[in-house]
Amino acid sequence: MAALAVYASLFAASFLAATILPFSSEAVLAAALLAGQQPWAGLIAVASAGNILGSAVNWGIGRAAAGAAPGALRIDPQKLERAEHWYRKYGRWSLLLSWVPVIGDPLTLAAGFLREPFWIFLLLVGIAKIGRYLVVAAILLNWI
Repeated sequence: MAALAVYASLFAASFLAATILPFSSEAVLAAALLAGQQPWAGLIAVASAGNILGSAVNWGIGRAAAGAAPGALRIDPQKLERAEHWYRKYGRWSLLLSWVPVIGDPLTLAAGFLREPFWIFLLLVGIAKIGRYLVVAAILLNWI
């Protein structure tokens, strides 16, 4: 039962961290890794799944915003405009920065808003999110 609580908490933290809410999943992952009770691969898989799903929700919100009346969805227009500019300038490859605090979440919204195909979105965001958690684990577990 304790393992389920760890995984559920990590999934929730990772999901919330990928939304517009200010939240850090790295601290929860770090605590779980350092506790050493669950295998690192399972923890990274759960954190990645939650974070990627949260980003997919952002993509969906962005997609809905593209078809909605202006102002119908409560998205900060300045953040969306900056992300849209970045996304138009650097294209889909900017999604490799979706893990970066502050700019990552608006980028995932912009991808939906600009109708990035979902499978490409998932591939690039998956690479970014899994890569970030692998680096966190590598640092904490002294693999580097």
